[in-house]
Amino acid sequence: MSKKNELLVTAANVNEAEVLLQAGADALLIGDDRFGMRLPGSFTVQETAEVVALAAKHQARVYVSMNNLMSNELLKELPEYVQALGSIGVHAVEFNDPSVLAAIKEYAPHIQLHWNAEMTSTNYATANYWGNKGASRVVLARELNMDELTEMVPFLKVEAQVQVHGMTNIYHSKRSLVQSYMAHQGRPVEGHLGKERGLFLIEAERRDEKFPIYEDVNGTHIMSSEDICILEDLHLLMEAGVHSFKIEGILKPLVYNEAVVRAYRRAIDCYAADADAYAFSDEWLDEVRQLQDPERELSFGFFYKEQVY
Repeated sequence: MSKKNELLVTAANVNEAEVLLQAGADALLIGDDRFGMRLPGSFTVQETAEVVALAAKHQARVYVSMNNLMSNELLKELPEYVQALGSIGVHAVEFNDPSVLAAIKEYAPHIQLHWNAEMTSTNYATANYWGNKGASRVVLARELNMDELTEMVPFLKVEAQVQVHGMTNIYHSKRSLVQSYMAHQGRPVEGHLGKERGLFLIEAERRDEKFPIYEDVNGTHIMSSEDICILEDLHLLMEAGVHSFKIEGILKPLVYNEAVVRAYRRAIDCYAADADAYAFSDEWLDEVRQLQDPERELSFGFFYKEQVY
């Protein structure tokens, strides 16, 4: 019997959290827009407590994203928020700024720390550096390919987390770029420019690709035109010892994320039951493909791209 890998998924609200836990998620990633960026939804402390209680019924864990670019003003709000997270039983916090690490150590030292520096978490030495500072996990960069990921894991002194499904962020600015663009054109902005607006960019040279773009309190975010899907080769990451597999659910309907969780749950359970006899079944993806946005391809992302430095 192999040790089961963790299946982690984002949730937009308390109801989604319950549905995704029932579908088979081992852990949920949620957060408050003040401290976390590119979240499917923003959770109050009370809502976070509700999710922690739900997760406990499923023997699951709750992680809180605190990966925002921390300003001096935000630092003033950190102690109260971190203390609240500690009191309601949050299991871990994702961070990239040392100010968050310091706040956790001072106000809620029992909360685990997961280092998530987006595209800069590319080598084991830096990951282990943050491990020595108190992190128990590294969220590996999505730009790493399969060889780079699997060859790195044996050298890590902390757990490894890899995104295995969903869209990725390709650009961020603290500025309101869409509003500025419309103002430059003399076009008034009507309504909000958030995730629900359904805005996207199209390049002149690649008109068949649509890049979702939205603005929120943290600025402008541009997302990938395709969705990662590595279910077919998930066994390679399991064999390598990657601890946690993340499904990114942002800008996806709940029914889609639920189907994705079920598909990966089946693969993980089959591998844990008998790794030697494990074989990927294409039918595991049938429901996901039926629900997949026809304008967004499922791809291997960077997993099989040769990197040039």
